[in-house]
Amino acid sequence: MTPRVPMVSLDRARDLGNAMGMPARRTQSEAFRVVANNPGVARVAFSQLMQLLENNTFDTRLREMMIMRIGWVTGSAYEWTQHWRVATTAGIPAEDILAVRDWRNSDRLTPADKAILAATDECLAGKSISDAAWAEVIQYVTDPGEQVEFVMAMGNWMAFSLLFRNLRIPLADGVAVWPPDGLASPAAV
Repeated sequence: MTPRVPMVSLDRARDLGNAMGMPARRTQSEAFRVVANNPGVARVAFSQLMQLLENNTFDTRLREMMIMRIGWVTGSAYEWTQHWRVATTAGIPAEDILAVRDWRNSDRLTPADKAILAATDECLAGKSISDAAWAEVIQYVTDPGEQVEFVMAMGNWMAFSLLFRNLRIPLADGVAVWPPDGLASPAAV
């Protein structure tokens, strides 16, 4: 797949990242290097991303299960592949992550996982979270600040999925796509 927008050079990405106060590991990614074509947008998007990943209060497992579901449903190879590493590094078992593919029929997932995934699916279908799904979510996400973060995080990763797919942001050289088994989402183009 040919990227639609070129990446800025590694040096330019590093300089922009330094000016934004971002860690080098974030500015060297393919995603940052594409978005850095518009430094103002990069500053806003990656500041929010850093907040949601590094200064978050929302449960890491629930966040990663939500992100993996978004990657799967939208067919975002970049999102699935990047967050496979994040989720497994966070200690989420591979079998649990894979269960998001068909979560309704999985016995591996917790009731909290399923509540988050149900709400996520409603939003992925272009709807608002229903009262019934919200009632399930708040059984497990009781803090109002975490509830806000959940919805913001969902919107963030839905937007990043849109960005990755439409700008065709590539994975780093040598990175295996659709881990662990290479099975691509039916929505992948």
